[in-house]
Amino acid sequence: MGANMARRLKDCGYEVSAVYDIRSETASELAEELGTTACSTLAQVTELSEVIITVVIDDASMKSIFAAKGDSLLTGAEGRIFINCATISPSVHIEVEGLAKAAGAESLEGCMASSITQARDGTLYLMLGGEKTTYDKVEELLGKLSVNKRYVGTSGKAAQVKALVNMVMNINTAGLAEGLGLADSLGLDINTVMEIFSQTGANSRVLETDGEDMRDRDHECYFSAAHAAKDSGIALALGQSEGLNLPMAAASKAQFEKMVEKGIGELDKSGVAELTFKGRTS
Repeated sequence: MGANMARRLKDCGYEVSAVYDIRSETASELAEELGTTACSTLAQVTELSEVIITVVIDDASMKSIFAAKGDSLLTGAEGRIFINCATISPSVHIEVEGLAKAAGAESLEGCMASSITQARDGTLYLMLGGEKTTYDKVEELLGKLSVNKRYVGTSGKAAQVKALVNMVMNINTAGLAEGLGLADSLGLDINTVMEIFSQTGANSRVLETDGEDMRDRDHECYFSAAHAAKDSGIALALGQSEGLNLPMAAASKAQFEKMVEKGIGELDKSGVAELTFKGRTS
């Protein structure tokens, strides 16, 4: 995601001043492609940049790049703006905003509801949270990455909405896999079933994006099962904090966790169909 966002901004005439990845070879390859610097430290990224866009996988990774000690993006961060695009716990986004302010910087959460292709094309759907004045400063840049962007509110709010988006998406994905798996077991024509789904109350965005992949067992990864499990966990934690019972979110999370346990967690979330079709992974 981050690499394709960098490519998009380069195409739009922005100077990509630096790139960084925990996998140094990946950063070096991208830097050569874009004609920029592959930084060996986080602090160097901040030194070379005015706006820093981060895309990490979980809460621990986010805390590590904004660490209070050691190599950190916060080193020399005065005057910088951070746009943090990871799907992580809302509380961590709030914590990072506080750390950025203490360092004389600004922080905005830019939660993404799209995938790799949209990052490259500049057609991401972005949910933004943080200080409105910070959002206003980078709105033009965000417009190069997104055809649809919504400012949701103060820090943590966009992350809450993103958790809900992924929770419902994951429920829909697991439900579609069960429906198509049962249809296949009954000897029904999958193409016919999907066409009927598309014209009835069984229709969903997931049917459009994942239905054929479930049928064809084509699970090239755009959004992994492991990430689906993680994101459903964020939503469940929010529900628990509000005293709510979310049984479908828990059930879909368990399905994606089962994929991880079986060693197929890096497949796309459409791979949950491997658990529901007869003759596949059981």
